[in-house]
Amino acid sequence: ASAAAPAVPPTPLFADDQPIRITLKGPIKQVAGSDSRSTVVSATLANGAESLPVRLSPRGITRLRKETCQFAPLRVDFSGAPPQTSLFAGQRRLKLVTHCRPNDAFQQHLLLEYAAYRLYNQLTPLSFRVRLAQIDYVEDSGKPVTSRLGFFIEDLGDVARRNGMTEARVGARIPVPSLAPADAARFAVFQYLISNLDWAMQAGPANDTCCHNSRLIVPAGAASMTTVPYDFDYAGFVDAPYAVPPEKVRVSSVKSRYYRGFCRHNAEALKAAAEIRAQRPAMLAILAQIPQMNEGTRRKASAFLDRSFADIATDQAGTANLLKTCV
Repeated sequence: ASAAAPAVPPTPLFADDQPIRITLKGPIKQVAGSDSRSTVVSATLANGAESLPVRLSPRGITRLRKETCQFAPLRVDFSGAPPQTSLFAGQRRLKLVTHCRPNDAFQQHLLLEYAAYRLYNQLTPLSFRVRLAQIDYVEDSGKPVTSRLGFFIEDLGDVARRNGMTEARVGARIPVPSLAPADAARFAVFQYLISNLDWAMQAGPANDTCCHNSRLIVPAGAASMTTVPYDFDYAGFVDAPYAVPPEKVRVSSVKSRYYRGFCRHNAEALKAAAEIRAQRPAMLAILAQIPQMNEGTRRKASAFLDRSFADIATDQAGTANLLKTCV
């Protein structure tokens, strides 16, 4: 087997949790209002005195639809390598989660999705880091469009490098035994905790690569892959108004917790539940630190997690509430 790759520190953008302020200037209305991923526009991303040329394009599946979001999530491609002194040094292309709709309620949904990433970061470094940004959107003419919160999601290659791993190259499906059991169990218990059913660990959507709302990384010379989750907007914890449960799962609402982990990982799931229980104070403290989250949102989110933690309060509770629906 080849030697393990050395872990590297995070890129500057994801080395810190302090919110940043940026300006995206270009044909914003054209790209944010498009429902086609083939729409690509040239723009600039300014951070303080620095201005970087970028290309913006819409992305996503559900959030790309007009009836869901009036402002599409964006992909930000850097036209050249940002200088080493830049906050964006080392970035080539980034996903940007945008506000979806203009009202303040959607800012709170966005902050809850951001919080979900931060909660998973608390459990494992095998997770996507995120960086919150106040984004001033400005047309080429200089006319302001809006100023809204958004957040950048770390590139998968950087998640892998941080952990001394590489991106796994796979097709549309992978066999369940190729997943690292402890990591897959933690993934499934966490998704139960935030009541998210919109994912698959071993298959992608039709005509796509593996996996649905998760990506795979692998240590050098190892066969076991780690699945890293993203896109939490369908979680009951986030409570987006457009979120509905998947057709194949018999629950009435996205707030109905339902465990979808693999039965072969049941022993690891109970161990993961115990480890997550121990992190409860740290996880609730994260909610208290989210900038611009209002008190009502925070209280509701804390109460939601409290009910989840009650379901895994003991091994006996975990067995009763989770393992009965394993697949």
